[in-house]
Amino acid sequence: MDRDEWSLAKEVAGNAARKAGELAKERFGSKLTTHHKDERGDLVTEVDVEADRLIVEMIMAVFPTHRIYSEEAGESGAASDWVWHVDPLDGTNNFALGIPLYGVSISLSYQGRIIIGVVYDSVMGLNYAAVKGEGAWQEETRLEAKPQGDLTKSTLSWIQGHVVGKDDRKALDLRHHLEHSVKRVLRMWAPSLTWAMLARGDLHGIVLYNSEGEDLYAGLLLAREAGVKVTDFYGQPVSWLEDSAQDAGGSSQQGGSAASAKGNELEKGVYLVAAVPAYHEELLKIVQAGI
Repeated sequence: MDRDEWSLAKEVAGNAARKAGELAKERFGSKLTTHHKDERGDLVTEVDVEADRLIVEMIMAVFPTHRIYSEEAGESGAASDWVWHVDPLDGTNNFALGIPLYGVSISLSYQGRIIIGVVYDSVMGLNYAAVKGEGAWQEETRLEAKPQGDLTKSTLSWIQGHVVGKDDRKALDLRHHLEHSVKRVLRMWAPSLTWAMLARGDLHGIVLYNSEGEDLYAGLLLAREAGVKVTDFYGQPVSWLEDSAQDAGGSSQQGGSAASAKGNELEKGVYLVAAVPAYHEELLKIVQAGI
């Protein structure tokens, strides 16, 4: 794919995200059929399934040779270096509970590197898009994350994966440490919208604990292209955002977690610290003190 095809991919993703978001907004507050996807209680509704099908069909109609991983349908398409990740309704629990905080996340990667990310805020009707090396945008406005003030008086956000149990002592201790280190730590349960807030400069940072999935990649690129520095808990770069494995300093394809390389007791997973360069080192030190 050349740059013109990248632009086409961004357009397709944007249109698909908007249609899926509009579908969700139309059904918001109505009687829903819900069920639990697993023993942890993660919810899925018929809107998730319908929106998932809509997005996958729109992508496959234009890029039939690409691979797609979607939250509800799983894998589809042919084996390919070009891989889409789709979360058709990021924030399903919020949606099902009547909390107006949910969106759509779509990304395209080439050989494990994210090149296009689209996040759609379904309630506000706002489209966020990023192209690797070309910047991040909220509709027609270019995003530059420039938070102000002391980090200790700021608001951060905490994102954790569904695999993190209530008895995960390391997660509990780290979150408790963060809450005592800064003014406020948000938990929104809609990760893609959280990354959009960081890209806008509304948050001073994000700490992500053992979370990986279709709701991560688009927001990650959006924040990076808005000027945010993203590393693992040991300050190592994230391979998904680098040009090559060498550029990522040998970090893993699974997001660059250096836990096993450092001999730390954290098991292999995705653990990220994200903030603009002016605050990243300070936030990283707070996180390291908490683990």
